[in-house]
Amino acid sequence: QVQLVESGGGSVQAGGSLRLSCAASGYTYSRYSMGWFRQAPGKEREGVALINSIGYTSYADSVKGRFTISKDNAKNTLYLQMTSLKPEDTAMYYCAADDGYIGPGRLIPGRFGYWGQGTQVTVSS
Repeated sequence: QVQLVESGGGSVQAGGSLRLSCAASGYTYSRYSMGWFRQAPGKEREGVALINSIGYTSYADSVKGRFTISKDNAKNTLYLQMTSLKPEDTAMYYCAADDGYIGPGRLIPGRFGYWGQGTQVTVSS
């Protein structure tokens, strides 16, 4: 079955960087669309970044220019490079996947069928 395991979260000061990883198994990795989501306490889960089955990337406005999504098909691993972190980036970060093409306007939780357990990112001011 599909398994997604995130890692790389932690605590950093504002302005710092982190790289999240999501190791995937159980499916044909290259044909899947994948995304990063985050959820802060008391808030809804929101889409952060998408890389779809044809390699197209898109980002939430709040992270454009600071975060970069990428994937290594040979390693079946998804990454999220986060720079210039802000306290408002503090959240649990989840990777998600689903089979086939997901368009840039469809970075919503309901579009993804597979989820990791999450990794916590805390940014202090």
